[in-house]
Amino acid sequence: MRGPGTAHAARSLEWTASGRAIVDGVTFAVPPGRFTALIGPNGSGKSTVLRLLAGLRRPSSGQALLDGSDVTALKRRDVARRLAFVTQETVSDLDTIVSEVVMLGRAPHRGRSATAEEDVRAVAQAMAAMGVTALADRSWASLSGGERQRVSIARALAQQTPALLLDEPTNHLDISHRLDLMEMLSRTDATVVAALHELDLAARYCDHLVLLDAGRVVAAGPPAAVLTPRLLEQVYRVHATVNLGPDGRPDVRLAPLPRGERHQRGEEPSRTVSHGPHQSHARPDNS
Repeated sequence: MRGPGTAHAARSLEWTASGRAIVDGVTFAVPPGRFTALIGPNGSGKSTVLRLLAGLRRPSSGQALLDGSDVTALKRRDVARRLAFVTQETVSDLDTIVSEVVMLGRAPHRGRSATAEEDVRAVAQAMAAMGVTALADRSWASLSGGERQRVSIARALAQQTPALLLDEPTNHLDISHRLDLMEMLSRTDATVVAALHELDLAARYCDHLVLLDAGRVVAAGPPAAVLTPRLLEQVYRVHATVNLGPDGRPDVRLAPLPRGERHQRGEEPSRTVSHGPHQSHARPDNS
């Protein structure tokens, strides 16, 4: 049974880099206690929107709301007690062991009500959930990319927050671990927001989708309303066949458009804007 989770919303969000709007007037609400996926092609703004929701980037304009409050106005420790964030990138040269990496998830709770015993229990539960208990004494540097990804997610689970934000969490995972992860995320009581590339996994496991293209929201709603042949061809430039299963979830099959029908994606993934407050010159996200 799902709990209430936390409420997240984007309100007219914009974020610019080098004079280009990477996120352009994005507005949507995340259903509390549900599994929402941000989907869209590379360069659509998924990763940037996720970082804005987490308060890791300050918008050029608009607001990212956490339970009705501007997330950038909250203290970082307070945010860390309410949401955990898993990035695409993992540090490769940490001189520590796996159990200590997962224990980092308990940092926001130290000095408050959590005890050492509660920390140990939370870490053990998180490692078991991600199937990395046997790696507890392994050095971080010795892990494969997939093992590091699972340990990073375990660290977020150990944080025990009512929200999980994950940037392409299935990266580096083999098929069985991808399915295990998506099953776990679909059953958790937390509000989950993940940037995903795999439309089949989004269709099967997510409750709510936000389809992005060129930094704008194209559609938002349940998978059956968003994963339509028309929208998929428009955004991904592919031929899509969509059939609804007995559970009402879409089964999506993709194929290249015939060469003569392909639409060349233009050189306008974002619009040029004038310099304004909080403008960043960081490299845009590729997802």
